[in-house]
Amino acid sequence: MSQRKSALDRYALVGHPVAHSRSPLIHQLFARQTGEPVSYELIDAAPEQFETAVLGFKAAGGKGMNVTVPHKEAAFAIATQVGVAAAVAKAVNTLTFIDRDIRGDNTDGVGFMRDLTENQSQRVASATVLILGAGGAARGILGPLLEAHPKTLVLANRTLERAETLSREFAAHSAIEVCKFDELKSLGAFDIVINATSAGLHGEQPPFAASFLSRTTFCYDLAYSLKETPFVAWAQAHGAGRAVQGWGMLVEQAAESFAIWRGIRPDTSAIRQQLVR
Repeated sequence: MSQRKSALDRYALVGHPVAHSRSPLIHQLFARQTGEPVSYELIDAAPEQFETAVLGFKAAGGKGMNVTVPHKEAAFAIATQVGVAAAVAKAVNTLTFIDRDIRGDNTDGVGFMRDLTENQSQRVASATVLILGAGGAARGILGPLLEAHPKTLVLANRTLERAETLSREFAAHSAIEVCKFDELKSLGAFDIVINATSAGLHGEQPPFAASFLSRTTFCYDLAYSLKETPFVAWAQAHGAGRAVQGWGMLVEQAAESFAIWRGIRPDTSAIRQQLVR
C-alpha cells in the first residue's frame, strides 16, 4: 500500500464560528462511501487570524480547506491561482494546497444550482427571481443564476449602495435590477425567492413585507438549521407555495469540493436525506 493510502489526508473547515457545522459529518460520510483516506476537522479563526490559520494548516501537511463566513473574500485574496467561478464571484470557499501554490475555487454556486434545479425541481429559465441580501452569500450564487437566464433577477438589500456595487460586478453577465427592502412591496410576487440574509436569526422579524410571496412562490433559505429557519417559518406563514432551507446546497457544494480534492464526486442523495431527517 502506498504511503498516501496508509494515512489519512487532512482537510478542514475554517470560519468564525464553526462549532455548529455539519461539514465534518458530511465529509466523513463521503470518505466512507468512496473509500478515500480523508479526515476533516474544524478550525475557528477570527478575521485577524485567518491567514495564519490557513498557512499553518498547509505547513502542517493539510491538503485543503473549506472556507465559510466571514472569510470567503479573504480566501480569494490569499489564493495564488483561482478557478473561473471564484474569479467571477471574487470569493473562495474551497482551498487546495499544491506545492507552494494555494488554489481557490468556489463551489457554492454550482452546489446551490444543483440543489435548486435537480433536487428541488425548480426551473430558473424565464422565471422571476428575487435575491434578498447583497453580501457574500449572494455573491457566490449570482453568476450561476444569471447563466440560467431568468426572466428577471432582482437584488434587494437593506441599503441600495451595496446592491448596486454587487450588480455592477456582474453587469457583463446580464442586467440585474436592484432595490431596497422597503421598495419590494411595489414589485409584486416572484417565482423564486432566495434568502441570502441573516434575517430573523436573532429573533427579529424579517425586514421586508410579504408582498413578493404567492402560493406559487418557491422560497429557498441559504441558511440551514436543525429546526425550521426563521425565514422558512416566515415564508410559510405568509403564504409561500414551498419553502426549504439550505441543507441540499450544503451537501452539494461539499461534494463539489470533495471532487476537486479527490477526483471523485460522491453520491449525495442518501446523505441529503440523512441530514434532513
